[in-house]
Amino acid sequence: MNAKLFYDDNADLRWLAGKTVAIMGYGSQGHAHALNLRESGVHVIIGIRPGNSEKRAKEQGFQTMDVGAAAEAADIVQILTPDHLQGSLYEESIKPGLKPGNALAFAHGFAIRYKQIVPPKDVDVFMVAPKAPGHLVRRLYVEGQGTPALVAVDQDATNHALDVALAYAKGIGATRAGVLQTTFAEETETDLFGEQTVLCGGLTQLIQSGFETLVAAGYQPEIAYFETLHEMKLIVDLIYEGGMSAMWYSVSDTAEFGGLSVGKRIVTDETRQEMKRVLREIQDGTFAERWMAENAKGRPEFKTLRDEAKQHPVEEIGRELRSMMSWLKPSVEEEDRVSKEEKP
Repeated sequence: MNAKLFYDDNADLRWLAGKTVAIMGYGSQGHAHALNLRESGVHVIIGIRPGNSEKRAKEQGFQTMDVGAAAEAADIVQILTPDHLQGSLYEESIKPGLKPGNALAFAHGFAIRYKQIVPPKDVDVFMVAPKAPGHLVRRLYVEGQGTPALVAVDQDATNHALDVALAYAKGIGATRAGVLQTTFAEETETDLFGEQTVLCGGLTQLIQSGFETLVAAGYQPEIAYFETLHEMKLIVDLIYEGGMSAMWYSVSDTAEFGGLSVGKRIVTDETRQEMKRVLREIQDGTFAERWMAENAKGRPEFKTLRDEAKQHPVEEIGRELRSMMSWLKPSVEEEDRVSKEEKP
């Protein structure tokens, strides 16, 4: 294994001593980073505009101020706003307050990789990217555990950018679980590829297509839901805990033989070729340009796609069935929907 991993013993919180960290945005990741850092002894302020998130931050004891003032007061500026907003936020409010020796921090490399932000040469630029949503980053920290994360340095003006990045990772609890060193380009490109082809795009299309096939053949929608969506969690949990071999070991021989023999008929060479095309579009900036242009136009295609996904029959039947499952925890959809879209 060639990957370089860092743990608690490799990180020193003293690199954050006497420094002020400004968290820009108080959404899903923002609240988790801010609370975890504060409980690790770090001085944290929140850069945010008036609204519900500002109210939550104040209620939880943070000093809040507008983004420009927070950037001016900070030694480390962590930008945790949506990708498509970071460039304009940086130019208008953060860049004027940066001083030599400051650090710009990110939890995703999009803005740096696609040059939405071009920092001055006299500041450090690093990334600490937890591999979990914010509510889980927070919960695991409180439980004394941590979320694995990626760390990268794009610009090392002080010769200590990695030291500061690892201290930050320790402050949010990530070094408890392990932090893997990468680059901004590798994190961004693999993250976008995984989301689009497997984790979000590929998975949801596979579920919808399987559901549609069964219902079109005359089977009950409720049965189709259980067989193509509900049981997905059981399979994914097995894979998460022990890899695919653990999943194959745990299912029946019938399921194993059927899955191994049929899977390649579903994910074909044509699918793999399309995956390569998707990756090229990520690497050459085509997707980033398309996404930024979509936002500039007011998101017409995005809104249409989102509405279509919400109205799919598998979602409708799922809402009915889940309402009868008293053991399910309340969905975090509404909290995360607001927080991931909220401007600072």
